[in-house]
Amino acid sequence: MTELETYFPHSRKVYITGSRPDIRVPFREIELAHTLNEDGTQKEFNAPVRVYDTSGPQTDGPLPALRADWIAERENLTQLEHARAGTITPEMEFIAIREKTEPEIVRDEIAAGRAVIPANRCHPECEPMIIGRKFRTKINANIGNSALGSSIEKELEKMRWSVIWGADTVMDLSTGEQIHETREAILRHCPTPIGTVPIYQALQKVGGEIGDLTWESYRETLIEQAEQGVDYFTIHAGVLQKHIPLANQRLTGIVSRGGSIMAQWMKTHNCESFLYTHFEEICEIMREYDITFSLGDGLRPGCLADANDDAQFGELKTLGELTQIAWKHGCQVMIEGPGHVPMHKIKENMDRQLEDCFEAPFYTLGPLVTDLAAGYDHMNSAIGGALIGWYGCSMLCYVTPKEHLGLPNRDDVREGVVAHKIAAHAADLAKGIPGAQDRDNAISKARFDFRWEDQFNLCFDPERARRFREESLPPGEQHNVKQRYCSMCGEKFCSMRISHDIRK
Repeated sequence: MTELETYFPHSRKVYITGSRPDIRVPFREIELAHTLNEDGTQKEFNAPVRVYDTSGPQTDGPLPALRADWIAERENLTQLEHARAGTITPEMEFIAIREKTEPEIVRDEIAAGRAVIPANRCHPECEPMIIGRKFRTKINANIGNSALGSSIEKELEKMRWSVIWGADTVMDLSTGEQIHETREAILRHCPTPIGTVPIYQALQKVGGEIGDLTWESYRETLIEQAEQGVDYFTIHAGVLQKHIPLANQRLTGIVSRGGSIMAQWMKTHNCESFLYTHFEEICEIMREYDITFSLGDGLRPGCLADANDDAQFGELKTLGELTQIAWKHGCQVMIEGPGHVPMHKIKENMDRQLEDCFEAPFYTLGPLVTDLAAGYDHMNSAIGGALIGWYGCSMLCYVTPKEHLGLPNRDDVREGVVAHKIAAHAADLAKGIPGAQDRDNAISKARFDFRWEDQFNLCFDPERARRFREESLPPGEQHNVKQRYCSMCGEKFCSMRISHDIRK
């Protein structure tokens, strides 16, 4: 039995084929029981529910090169350039089936810069997905070793769990030993797009001495990671010398690792960031491999007191200027967003980003809506994520319970992914994404019919839902799923049982 079958029972992977036999789009199909009358006879058939699936092929070895033929058959153009030319690529068709929409809508959103398909030509194992406001709100899971610990095996385990629980992309933020080898293992085994922050490895190559960083060493790192197949790069090119005095006025200064590295480099050399001055050369590299820009928010607020300040919004303006330069080169772009932002300031972030960055997709860390949630920051982040997703954010970066405290393990990854899947789904419901409520309606009907197994299997974490119910039932009834009442109300006080009696 596979991990998918173990944690998502009564479901199976099914494929829908497109216009060519190698366009096979995966879904997870959840089997539902029949609705029964009280005497046990069948009252109604309940059709299976198909849900978006990110788990990839269930294999222990490297994944098959799904996109190899598509890449070999076409011109060396980016998805943006193909879309502008009116072409619907196999990736766009795959995505249209996955999102239950039309290929023309996918193409048009890409052409307008309102959506991106992160899919490096050197990562053929990647199953195509899209990040944009008209589509499902996506979530990213961060993994990666640090100077304090972890291993390739542990990072692979975290990656596998991330995609099984529903992460749409994975970022490898390794800063410790074996960065290249860790990334290679993840890329060859991951069915989702992989992102990185290249400045981390570039700094590691110069022994951690920020002043020794050079454009040449950074460029070498970009090409190394591009050749491996990284699908999107976080590049903090919007942090400029003029922004540093603004950040110095803050309560917590610069909390982005990439932003602080570049700020220190500029102070050391008393010149503008090489990421900014060499940006067009970076675009040329990105275009060659069709790598998507994730323009980093190096000045994101690290506490509520710093939210929506001049440093943050000053950088955002610069990111808008860089977006237009990247588009000119045929490169896809998304914009990274804040950090710590109280709820009443979240909408302004979304509105300013759409205006200043010309509706490029927004990818946010949270936002975290309070500074007090250490140990529970996955919940803190999911609250802000649901709100900004409703307002138009395209992808949420998950936060785990270990945020601010330590390197997450497998269980922390599970907590972070599920919390943000809930936030993203809540945003899709609020935005009116077609079909978003189908699964909610199915679980509500199962709840009213007292189909306990279906309730478990339709939710985001069946194992936990089943375990919680079993723990609350009296001895001898833990594995009985035929009760027509919940364990909180009991039989006599169950409102839904009473509602059935009223209907009779």
